[in-house]
Amino acid sequence: MKIESHDSDIESLLDTGYFYIPRFQRPYSWEEDNINDFWEDVVTNTSPDYFIGSMVVFKKDKQRFGVVDGQQRLTTITILLCVLRDKFLELGIEDLAKGIHQLVERKNRNNKLEYVLQTETSFPYFQEHIQKFDEEADADGNAAPEETYLLNAHAKFQSLVDGSMAAIDLDPSLSKSVKKTRKRKKLVLLRDAVFNLKIILVSLDEEDDAYIIFETLNTRGKDLALTDLVKNHFSKHLKAPGAVDHTNIKWTKILETIHNSSEDISTDNYIYHFWASRYESIPQKKLFGKFKKAVTKGKAKEYLNDLLTDAETYRSLYETSYAWKKPETEAARSLNAMQIFKLSQPIPATLALARAYKKKKIKYARFRDALVAIENFHFQFTAVTSSRSSGGISAMYSSFGQKLFASTTPQGAANEIDALKEKLRERVPSLEEFTVAFSEITYTNSNSKQKNLVRYILRKFSEYYDYKYSCDYEELTVEHFYPQSKIDAVWTDNVVGSLGNLFFLEEIHNGKIDTKSPPEKKKYLKKNECAVPKFIGKSRGWTPDLVKTHTELMAREAWQKVWKI
Repeated sequence: MKIESHDSDIESLLDTGYFYIPRFQRPYSWEEDNINDFWEDVVTNTSPDYFIGSMVVFKKDKQRFGVVDGQQRLTTITILLCVLRDKFLELGIEDLAKGIHQLVERKNRNNKLEYVLQTETSFPYFQEHIQKFDEEADADGNAAPEETYLLNAHAKFQSLVDGSMAAIDLDPSLSKSVKKTRKRKKLVLLRDAVFNLKIILVSLDEEDDAYIIFETLNTRGKDLALTDLVKNHFSKHLKAPGAVDHTNIKWTKILETIHNSSEDISTDNYIYHFWASRYESIPQKKLFGKFKKAVTKGKAKEYLNDLLTDAETYRSLYETSYAWKKPETEAARSLNAMQIFKLSQPIPATLALARAYKKKKIKYARFRDALVAIENFHFQFTAVTSSRSSGGISAMYSSFGQKLFASTTPQGAANEIDALKEKLRERVPSLEEFTVAFSEITYTNSNSKQKNLVRYILRKFSEYYDYKYSCDYEELTVEHFYPQSKIDAVWTDNVVGSLGNLFFLEEIHNGKIDTKSPPEKKKYLKKNECAVPKFIGKSRGWTPDLVKTHTELMAREAWQKVWKI
């Protein structure tokens, strides 16, 4: 490996060749804080030799270089130069605008205009909306994350440059010509500050060396995600033989599938759960080392295709409206319940189950029943009793996922599911522990933290006992049999808000009985044939002790029947 390094500055760097962002690099992602810090470094620094770090490139040919390290800074600098160029144009100072633009775009040895910095990931947005000189953009921008970051950085620099000249415009004692002269001087100072930024340029002869340097730089303390290291590894082993880069197309599809989800999921977590559901459960920080050893050149395409296939399945575990059809509603609802419980432990298992179902290794009934078992277990273990695991639960789910992935027959897969359900039964909290915790779940207007859990519980009871409503569950309201408006020292917030005092009611009735006493409510509910829990319907009077009794009865039914595994 041949490595050369020398001191340089931004003006000299941009004047020496053309630079492109290789496909293994992450998209542009600087946020407002990064832009502000960079601006402060450029504007407040008075040294003519301000150092902004090293840049690592590899030679494509005599004039062209791929950027290994420093692409975020180089993109940011190009954006700022384009803003300064456009400000010169606004002032009618075309020669200085063109002076900057020759470091943004110039003719190559074939006398063809070429942008000095080129990137595939943001094409054509970056070129058309930022780099282009004094022309309307020919392509619309889209809502991809990188385009948003580029747009925000460009707008922020426009604001900062305008702000640096605001005092000139506000001075009424200055004539228009003096204002223009002072603005020109200010822009020249900003331009020169950018041009004079110092770097150490590290050059490599081979692209293969770049992948090694990229990985080395970013596994020794640099802030780089698992996603970027994995992408780099695939790019190293799967080079495009022709004009179509299928590796980059597939990788972009994976990122879009995960990033476009309405739920808060990340590609780092996806890769971690993908691996844990198939091969081995290890800490995320150690995963790339294992990945690198396993994903050899001969196997890279297979692994990439598997990641692409699983991406949609993974997204559907979190975003249950994404890929589940109407006949699969029950499975989707179990997955949605796991989101209500805020679970991450079962993901390797649920990913393995969904994969096995989609590949027809297991039938829908098996898939649904396995998800219901996980849902029912975590309702008791996590949502109600808030039990803590020493790590055995996560290991159990990963082990199950790997065994299900490795199973080769439907019967083998069924046996693994049965074994998982048995392990879940063994870990269910006792009835006594469950009842105590169940009795502590409350919901009132003044204490609504558990509202989603309460609605989930009431719906499960309603479905189990086949209560009939004239509208969807989402449209039902939670009714307090003893009204919230009469909370006092005896009927405390906790008593009124406990599950034994709650039931679902159609909104059309809610406003008519909201503040009525229990006897008045009971009469109205019976007259209008509203679905009411039997305990409430048959009760004579209504006291805090009866609420407690009803709550404990609900807990027993929940543990023995409704959420039984």
